[in-house]
Amino acid sequence: YLFALLLMTTGGCRLSSQIPDVCRTEDCCLGIDEAGRGPVLGPMVYGICFCPISKKEELKNSKVADSKTLTETERENLFEKLDEAKSYVGWALQILSPNTISTSMLQRTKYNLNALSHDTAIGLVKYALDSGVQLKEVFVDTVGPADKYEDKLSKLFPGIEVTVRPKADSLFPIVSAASICAKVARDRVVKAWNFTEDLGEVDTDYGSGYPNDPKTKAWLLKYLDPVFGYPQFVRFSWSTAQTLMESKGVAVHWDDDEEDGEKAAQRRNNKSMLSYFSASAGVNDRMQTHQTHRFFTDRRLKSLDTL
Repeated sequence: YLFALLLMTTGGCRLSSQIPDVCRTEDCCLGIDEAGRGPVLGPMVYGICFCPISKKEELKNSKVADSKTLTETERENLFEKLDEAKSYVGWALQILSPNTISTSMLQRTKYNLNALSHDTAIGLVKYALDSGVQLKEVFVDTVGPADKYEDKLSKLFPGIEVTVRPKADSLFPIVSAASICAKVARDRVVKAWNFTEDLGEVDTDYGSGYPNDPKTKAWLLKYLDPVFGYPQFVRFSWSTAQTLMESKGVAVHWDDDEEDGEKAAQRRNNKSMLSYFSASAGVNDRMQTHQTHRFFTDRRLKSLDTL
């Protein structure tokens, strides 16, 4: 599990425990929660935890609590306890990379964070059902209006009693357990993030990752490339990142009409985006004197002399 987390970089992935045999034969409850919804850095992680309804009290006695009220050491210890209780407790995690979040939010057909969150939670419930877990109760920490979310889930999963509440992680132990799993996973991924970009010795003191954290702001400023923006550790759809890119990045004009685009750029004494791809004399000389940026080599992109 840990090694899988350490290797996860720019894509998303799902991690899960084994399904306890008892969860396939007894009526079960399941909790859903997430970690890392607000930060501009790192992934968002959705977690589920499930156990037989008959084991609710046993889970409560393990002292699980809302992950935000626990120290990192306490969360790690409780996660180990949950993992050791594999005879009756199961869990699964969906890790959504910063790249997945940003491209979803900025695609032509808008796919906002609430919709992405709902679909991820629904996918995890389907995973549990497809794995044979006998779900009878589902408890969810709300995203958006609780009543609408509850109605949506109830219609999708008839025969299952769905409860959606604000602060569910502090009300229901099974949601607290899911919260702990999600938070531990996110913390481990952020700590051991594998930067695919060639950034040299990366300063990993990013602070909390939240936009209003001075350390996070300083890190964002330090690692902004004026042409290519940010490494994929950053959610470039967040307004904090967008504002810095607009103010510190190279200005490039994007025009639909090629001729007008070139002329408009000339009038502003600036370059049109098309000029970066146009053939010109001496291009080979420039290729020899200027090293190609990794953005192009990673994607096997080359300059064209003819079309």
